[in-house]
Amino acid sequence: MVCETVKPGMECIFMKKTGCSYNGGQCYPIVENCKGCSKIVEFQTGLFCASFPFPAQKWQKAVCPAATHVKKVVQAEVQNINPLKASKRNAGKK
Repeated sequence: MVCETVKPGMECIFMKKTGCSYNGGQCYPIVENCKGCSKIVEFQTGLFCASFPFPAQKWQKAVCPAATHVKKVVQAEVQNINPLKASKRNAGKK
């Protein structure tokens, strides 16, 4: 249904005939960490995330999974080589 509370005119899965069914009956504004993300939508009531109704929760433990302004660091996997197997491989090559 279309939101009638905080994000008027936007489709919302939490909107029911009785009103907003999300925690507290509303979506929450963005937090400081969200600034610069392309998923921010501006309404008359403020700035809100288009993906999550409570953006602060997504930043509590780590980086928000929908954040478009944060570069994800990919760590190279270090292979642990068994020294016994390595020595056997080297012995077989001779």
